[in-house]
Amino acid sequence: MENQPNNFKSGFVNIIGNPNVGKSTLLNQLVGERLAIITDKVQTTRHRIMGIVTTDDMQIVFSDTPGVLNPAYELQKKMMDFVSESLKDADILLYVVEPGDKELVNETLNQKLQHLDIPVLLLINKIDKSNPEELNQLVEYWHGQLPKAEILPISALKGFNVDMLLEKIKSLLPEGPKYFPEDQLTDKSERFIVNEVIREKILLNYQKEIPYAVEVETDRFIEEENLLRINANIYVERDSQKGILIGHKGSALTKVGTEAREDLEKFFGKKIYLELFVRVRKDWRKKENDIRRFGYN
Repeated sequence: MENQPNNFKSGFVNIIGNPNVGKSTLLNQLVGERLAIITDKVQTTRHRIMGIVTTDDMQIVFSDTPGVLNPAYELQKKMMDFVSESLKDADILLYVVEPGDKELVNETLNQKLQHLDIPVLLLINKIDKSNPEELNQLVEYWHGQLPKAEILPISALKGFNVDMLLEKIKSLLPEGPKYFPEDQLTDKSERFIVNEVIREKILLNYQKEIPYAVEVETDRFIEEENLLRINANIYVERDSQKGILIGHKGSALTKVGTEAREDLEKFFGKKIYLELFVRVRKDWRKKENDIRRFGYN
């Protein structure tokens, strides 16, 4: 491992909270890159996604997690496993709430949170939507719920108090090694980034059950000097969903492909040739083998 200065600080800073409280927006703000996809739909984040910030004297490994829920099928159980693991390996925990939240919707995780012996920063997000009186009431309420937690109001979307949060995290980091190379931004592969960007466009362009029945898998990623050639499979659970996803004469799928390609060209900094294929994998969300195949392990 490369040399690092004495008193080098490092640690895992894990982000948890209910669905749609702004965890992925916060991760992107803290890392300074758009690593996690963002929509207004629950279950947008399915995996645990790490974002790595390295300077001369420290390395912070941030970890975004799925929104906490009570799982109804196998995929959701695996998603909650990611959240449970994040409580076990955190050096610092960021617990994100928004106005209206009272506790984690999963009581088991809520109980675990009460007994953590690591620093917990409770972040009241979306304060741009609250007035000072409401904010004072929220701070008082959460101080009563988690007396050991330090409470910090933020707006991840607007960037308000994010710099202050980063400074607080730095002060709490333990001394430790550099876990990742200094130029590494995330633990996820380029193919994972492709899959997530495509899935984001599906979440944004379709309603009802379609976005939740979808999984994306890139099976060709060929890098040429000025071009990336990418083929990706979009899996759904039923033939009827396949028809809706493709749309009349392929128009709906073309729109998804165009929007995904534009975002991916910005991310990778080169032209992209993207082909999408829709395939049926019946009830994949309920099957252990399919869940493992798609990386939920």
